[in-house]
Amino acid sequence: KVDVTSKAVTEVLARTIEYLQPNPASRAKLTMLNTVSKIRGQVKNPGYPQSEGLLGECMIRHGKELGCESNFGDALLDAGESMKRLAEVKDSLDIEVKQNFIDPLQNLCEKDLKEIQHHLKKLEGRRLDFDYKKKRQGKIPDEELRQALEKFEESKEVAETSMHNLLETDIEQVSQLSALVDAQLDYHRQAVQILDELAEKLKRRMREASSRPKREYKPKPREPFDLGEPEQSNGGFPCTTAPKIAASSSFRSSDKPIRTPSRSMPPLDQPSCKALYDFEPENDGELGFREGDVITLTNQIDENWYEGMLDGQSGFFPLSYVEVLVLLPQ
Repeated sequence: KVDVTSKAVTEVLARTIEYLQPNPASRAKLTMLNTVSKIRGQVKNPGYPQSEGLLGECMIRHGKELGCESNFGDALLDAGESMKRLAEVKDSLDIEVKQNFIDPLQNLCEKDLKEIQHHLKKLEGRRLDFDYKKKRQGKIPDEELRQALEKFEESKEVAETSMHNLLETDIEQVSQLSALVDAQLDYHRQAVQILDELAEKLKRRMREASSRPKREYKPKPREPFDLGEPEQSNGGFPCTTAPKIAASSSFRSSDKPIRTPSRSMPPLDQPSCKALYDFEPENDGELGFREGDVITLTNQIDENWYEGMLDGQSGFFPLSYVEVLVLLPQ
């Protein structure tokens, strides 16, 4: 039962984290950013980007673009604000579940279950020692065999006691599971309330729009177009003499304008990479750049993220957005 309990707690913990934060890429990115924040001594860590919040920001952005004269634009603004409220409620669910369910179970794994495994390992070692000395009975002193038996019995009692205490106090895990369900209920109640309010707003907007008289389209009057005097050639447009360019001008007709790079380029003898796509930073500590920029590499955080510098700014960016020109030293 102890082994089954250990497996159950470990897998339930992993599945609960997936339930709260379903996007594995966002989880990996959040873990990396939290690690960087700890290294830098930052107190505030970035939160998980809830899908409701991302949807809300998208709706609000396009609602503002459509403007207040658009029924759809106003409705998008209402829906976007509600989605952002849902994201805040989801953040509260994450915090509540972490404090009252995930943390206690992780503490159970790291202390009680780990301690039981230590006792069982010690018991196995003393059992092997006792079996070995028992086989050599008559060749070793009886006192040595008796001490080996006492140590084995002592470890057996300690291991059995620790396992008994774990199984007898499993009501604590029931309490923690109850806290998870309570947090879910609270989240869904608030979510239903927010969505009910949004649905009522949208229905009210539909009623108001249907009661308003339809606006008729009135085209703007066309301005008269003057074709010019008929005797002018070149399709009715007056001919103009092109200005002469002095021979001493720094440009000639065959010269092509030289494009200067908008970003300073690092020397190619130091670790660097070239941006394949534009990258817009979404979190503190990330480094934004444009396609074609050459970035100085300073560190590789993991298999997916680099740290680098561009125009005096340092930060992190995904490896998949760049092509390495000069590798970092091993």
